[in-house]
Amino acid sequence: MMDILFDVIGMSGTFLVVGAFFLLQLGKLPASGMGYNLMNLSGAILLLISLCYNFNLASFVIEIFWIAASLIGIYNYLKAKKAPQSA
Repeated sequence: MMDILFDVIGMSGTFLVVGAFFLLQLGKLPASGMGYNLMNLSGAILLLISLCYNFNLASFVIEIFWIAASLIGIYNYLKAKKAPQSA
């Protein structure tokens, strides 16, 4: 039963990460937008959770970098939103 649970968690993460990339390529999400970065962040976290059950070092490392990149994107989005708009 635990195998199925962690497989569902991992596949949900995969769909979020791959879905974000497809939406980006289709021009439906901007790369600098909050939606794209949140999809990537949540997908990477779900994949990391599934990797804690079925560990793979290479996949674990890439998900850490994916989380870091997503957090940088969210930070940049919030920073740009707070910056005064120049006309």
